[in-house]
Amino acid sequence: MRRAWVGVLALLLPYSVWAQSTGQSAGTSAAAGSSTLPTINVPVPKQKGKRAVQIKRPPAKRAAPVRIPAATRTVATPAPPADGREGGAADAADTIGASPIPGSGVARDKVPSNAVALPASTFDHTRSTGFLDAIGQFLPGVSIGDQTGNQFQRDVNYRGFTASPVIGTPQGLAVYQNGVRINEVFGDTVNWDFIPETAIARLELVPNNPVYGLNALGGALSMQMKNGFIYHGIESELRGGSFGRFGAGVQTGGQNGDFATYFAADAINDAGWRDQSPSRLRRMFLDLGTRGDGGEFHLSFTGADNFFGATAATPVEMLAQRWSSIYTVPQTTENSLAFLTASANVKPTDTLSLQAILYYRGFWQRHVDGNATKAQNDGCPDPTFVCFPDLMGNLTNLTTTNGQPVPAAGPFASGNVLGEIDRTWTTTNSYGGSLQATNTDKVAGHDNHLVIGASVDRGHVQFTATSELGTVNQDQFPFVYGTGVIIDQPTGDLAPVSLLADTTYLGVYATDTFDITSRLSVTAGGRYNVALIKLQDELGNALTGFNEYMRFNPVIGATYKVAPNVTIYGGYSESNRAPTPLELSCADPLRPCLIDSFLVADPPLKQVIGHTSEAGIRGNFNFGPDYGKLLWSLGAFHTRSDDDIINVASQLAGRGFFQNVTATLRQGIEASLNYKQERWTAYANYTWIDATFQGTQLLASPNNPMADANRNILVTPGDHLPVVPHYRFKAGAEYSVTDRWKVGADLNVIGSQYLFGDQSNQNPEIPAYWVVNAHTSYHFTKDIETFALVQNLFNQRYYTFGTFFETGSFPYLNLTDPRTFTPGTPPAAYVGLRARW
Repeated sequence: MRRAWVGVLALLLPYSVWAQSTGQSAGTSAAAGSSTLPTINVPVPKQKGKRAVQIKRPPAKRAAPVRIPAATRTVATPAPPADGREGGAADAADTIGASPIPGSGVARDKVPSNAVALPASTFDHTRSTGFLDAIGQFLPGVSIGDQTGNQFQRDVNYRGFTASPVIGTPQGLAVYQNGVRINEVFGDTVNWDFIPETAIARLELVPNNPVYGLNALGGALSMQMKNGFIYHGIESELRGGSFGRFGAGVQTGGQNGDFATYFAADAINDAGWRDQSPSRLRRMFLDLGTRGDGGEFHLSFTGADNFFGATAATPVEMLAQRWSSIYTVPQTTENSLAFLTASANVKPTDTLSLQAILYYRGFWQRHVDGNATKAQNDGCPDPTFVCFPDLMGNLTNLTTTNGQPVPAAGPFASGNVLGEIDRTWTTTNSYGGSLQATNTDKVAGHDNHLVIGASVDRGHVQFTATSELGTVNQDQFPFVYGTGVIIDQPTGDLAPVSLLADTTYLGVYATDTFDITSRLSVTAGGRYNVALIKLQDELGNALTGFNEYMRFNPVIGATYKVAPNVTIYGGYSESNRAPTPLELSCADPLRPCLIDSFLVADPPLKQVIGHTSEAGIRGNFNFGPDYGKLLWSLGAFHTRSDDDIINVASQLAGRGFFQNVTATLRQGIEASLNYKQERWTAYANYTWIDATFQGTQLLASPNNPMADANRNILVTPGDHLPVVPHYRFKAGAEYSVTDRWKVGADLNVIGSQYLFGDQSNQNPEIPAYWVVNAHTSYHFTKDIETFALVQNLFNQRYYTFGTFFETGSFPYLNLTDPRTFTPGTPPAAYVGLRARW
């Protein structure tokens, strides 16, 4: 039933087309309302010294005032983003959200942090193939990691903190869509594949602000989506290319009086460049809006139904033989989403606005993972499930789940190696809402921007996991074939799991930006967070428990205009992250879990407390109409995370658990340049990060060749956090050869990083790498455009992620090097055609 929304909501597309055809002309944006008289621009032939003639209409009689129709006012919707290709730079005059709820924006020059905004044009497909490629290319300080081996399910790393779709990755970034936090309830994961990038109107990256709630240790990503008041027209697109990629998309928006609608949908099929790595995405976004005197209301829906072949890391010796090789399959993930949001913005006065949001989010995931096994001889404590009495000596006693005997021959023939197929099912229903007030009344004659709000989020999760006994031999490899035997072996930590988790997150916040002088602005505020997490074990009582976390996080900062176009800033804030239901259920080193599959009993974890300081200087320089404009910034940041939560490998191969460490430190320097001229745009940014442990820890790392006799490693203060690149450098340029033809290229350099599991830094690092991408576009007419992209133009071989594995799991492979890596994408080319009307 959950997939039925695709057909039902698609029926609304004709209304969207009708609204567009009866509204403003295609490709235009709704004009902001104004009390001044309208101006008509009459074009004249281009001649030297000639400009458009402006004709003023005669004023209306005072006795008969003219009411401006609601269709020409903008109450809650921000002005449409600029369509220029500014390489990811936001104009200096842009606003940045004081909170994740739209309508709270404050001038960027008054924000005491290195906040960045990207316009809608960043996410079109003429310069990048998708959302993750776009932010990895154009967001300063962001790098893209890859644990899954699938380009639609990669990690976003910023200032040493991660937002990832992979269960078991400690999350340190909060992500919002139209004011709703979309970190999933169970593990705070972020499913980037659910985001229809075509529908993004604006994306903000906001560090050092606790108002963004839980998980904003490193910062927050906040997306505002398009609607029919700011997007008018119809656009369709076809694209395809390397590795069987084919995609099609459409977006349409329009306005009819006080009503507007926007609809976007896309479909992508990709065979994948590695073995057994296909992807299939089906996504849509719909927004219905209405507005009247002093108010605006929107109802939006995001839906997705996606499938991925996630091939993960491959032993380095196998990659040396064939770059596209994989280790074990099946490894598949199916994700489905139904996300409904209702939002309102009311403006009782010119200086007071009220915002409200209600939402429901349904998330369904099914994960299948073929692995080696450590199942051992054991009895069956629970007759509900089936186990095996003796793997190596009494195979004829095996029975399947339906009671049929398993013959000694067949899957257990000579030469076979035992494995297992782990399966998880996650069903999540979450709902909640937010209320906010924004006031811009002056205080004692000084400009002031006050935001006060509160939010509540409820989540209910059903998590189920099983392991099926499997086999694999040299002829079958890498496929693990199931035998129908479900393993129930608690002493080997292979027991089935059925868990209910209920979460309640409450937040109350306030932030105020006060202009002490015309040059000096001070921001102060804070947020009080409450997290209540209840776990219920449906197969026993090992996982049952209740945890609560509470904390007030302050923020203080200031900006000062040294000159009209130069601003210095500085600030301090605190933030917190409550352990997720997943982490709370998998925190016992004596009973580890197969990350992404199993949960076990645990001791309670502490919440993570972040302390962030940052300072910097930014500005712009206008060289004149013929020479362009330069935006620049330079800053430094320092974040200490007390009781940080990390994922630690277990002594049992293939398993892990979560634990607190004393503290971690992430500090660094950020610098950026953005240049825009009539025909040229160019950008360059550099980030250096020093991410280290601040305490002494003895951690398990069983497959690490530098581990001691007990398979442990000693971590000391100053050791670097794994999987955090030491630096990032990005640069690019685009040139308009003619009014119709543009060409451009981008360089992405990612520094070296330590392997996951090498917290003591005793092994060689994952090498630094660089990649060049190129793109071009050509307009046949104003509304018909073709484009092409080439990724990894110079065929660089590089790794995006690395860890360790047990070399003896499949003896016939004769592997001796315990390092395993996710390889980088080889050269790929894509072409597309876009039409607007």
